[in-house]
Amino acid sequence: MSKFGTLVMGPAGAGKTTFCNALIQHLRLNKRSCFYVNLDPAAEDFSYEPDLDIKDLISLEDVMEEMSLGPNGGLIYCFEFLLQNLEFLTEKLDPITEEYLIILDLPGQIELYTHIPVIPTLVKHLTRFGGLNISLCAAYLLESTFVIDRAKFFAGTLSAMSAMIMLEIPHVNILSKMDLLKGSVPKRQLKRFLEPDATLLEDDDAASVREERAVDPSETRSVMGGNSFKRLNKAVAQLIDDFSMVSFLQLDVQDEDSVGGILSYLDNAIQYHEAQEPREPNDEIPDYGDNMIE
Repeated sequence: MSKFGTLVMGPAGAGKTTFCNALIQHLRLNKRSCFYVNLDPAAEDFSYEPDLDIKDLISLEDVMEEMSLGPNGGLIYCFEFLLQNLEFLTEKLDPITEEYLIILDLPGQIELYTHIPVIPTLVKHLTRFGGLNISLCAAYLLESTFVIDRAKFFAGTLSAMSAMIMLEIPHVNILSKMDLLKGSVPKRQLKRFLEPDATLLEDDDAASVREERAVDPSETRSVMGGNSFKRLNKAVAQLIDDFSMVSFLQLDVQDEDSVGGILSYLDNAIQYHEAQEPREPNDEIPDYGDNMIE
């Protein structure tokens, strides 16, 4: 039996849980069921109570206290513990039918997606390689305000590309919090960031030449604007351009059409609608949690 799900991930503060809430609300309004899984052992407040919560297995607060670990080390320990107890996920996810969209809300520590094989191992368990046979798509969120600092934008884009390569599942990359950019970035300029390429840095180079003046080489502003830093950014941008893997969609969670547009891309990536069978209006869908159709 096929199952369908999306991994919601990205850097801390990108709006992952807010997006999950907007997605659940949109699904409910359109009479679609979902199963919400919280995989952030530090998360506390939820607009929608998770149907499955990693904190029922292990919490970051307990790990930090008992193991004397910091937040980053504690998060890695939590996921290593989860990988040793995968039946915690299997028992709840295995009975779910194809009518449900499984939403997995992940923490914001990007090391988990980029160069530590924790999330890739989890993905293998969730997909057909591990027996659960969930058709997964990753939704990688990057805060749209990063476009104001192009070095930060390309660093975030590189993280998204790294996650795409590590996880080896379909990806939908999203610029979140678009409402914060209204009036500050022209639409024509913003479109250039949806398909990132190395030429975006040329504008910064021109501006820096005009503003260049003698400064103390030890100052932070000098280090972050020096030639070495510029060469590093150009190398990163060129790498992204050469692979030509990353493009972005725009998300404003306050706009129902925007959320619906993102959902349509996710559905296409996991081929959700192709697996659905016609139902009569009075057909019942099994209840696996609180986020069922009401």
